[in-house]
Amino acid sequence: MIERVRSFNRTVTERVGALDEHYLGFTRGLGAARVLWETGADGIEVRELRRRLGLDSGYTSRLLRILEGQGLLTVRATPEDRRVRRARLTAAGQAERDRLDRRSDELAASMLEPLDERQRARLQAAMGEVELLLRASMIEFAVDDPSSPDARYCIEQYFTEIGERFEAGFDPLRSSSPDVAEFTLPNGLFLVARLRERPVGCGALRFKPGEPADLKRMWIARDVRGCGLGRRTLRELERRAGERGATAVRLETNRNLPEAVGLYRSSGYEEVEPFNDERYAHHWFVKQLAPVAAAS
Repeated sequence: MIERVRSFNRTVTERVGALDEHYLGFTRGLGAARVLWETGADGIEVRELRRRLGLDSGYTSRLLRILEGQGLLTVRATPEDRRVRRARLTAAGQAERDRLDRRSDELAASMLEPLDERQRARLQAAMGEVELLLRASMIEFAVDDPSSPDARYCIEQYFTEIGERFEAGFDPLRSSSPDVAEFTLPNGLFLVARLRERPVGCGALRFKPGEPADLKRMWIARDVRGCGLGRRTLRELERRAGERGATAVRLETNRNLPEAVGLYRSSGYEEVEPFNDERYAHHWFVKQLAPVAAAS
């Protein structure tokens, strides 16, 4: 499988010309071309540019200095916050970006032109699947303070969505876990999933001595659904629960979340009698965890 991935990577870099110092016939490489493209007509904050490209701050700064020295863009502090820098294309930079856009279209067309209609459809479908799975492989997990900006954002999105989907809405103060502070180690944890440093999912655990770990506040952003992140987040929470000594995980969910119900059932959770008085729940589930192997 590793060899197949490496072979794919070599073919793609060759076909798109990523190794050419003069990418698409320009006098700069792919990295600088991507900076011009992402900056766009409206400009972009430097930190957002770095996030989108997945580059460290030093390399991003070098690329920006090169393009600024060539008169293609400017980098200035914003009037609202002098600590925030924003890149903007000059007229020459916009003209260069327009040429890059045309050449990129020509490159894409050259990939499609030799193929018949059936092959083109296969290529487009395969590219969509590969892009989805590659994005999934870029998602990383980290335990966050539940009061952090990213954690608060995830919780707000979670509350908003279930408020829209539950028949009678949702009031977090009337749920069985109104206080996010309980998701702080050692009594619990709050897990955030990030794609290119952007929070795209979360889940929380609450630990009580002698009881299964409670799984709460699991949410996945709409634009990354379909890539298996929900199941992966569930496995990650189970793993961390086991590492904290839990022998089982339990949760409750609402009948208006059929995707969640299906996920839990297909992941080995068994429906049980209610173990709490959660007013918004219709299903209660428990899963026994496999013993965690002792470190050698």
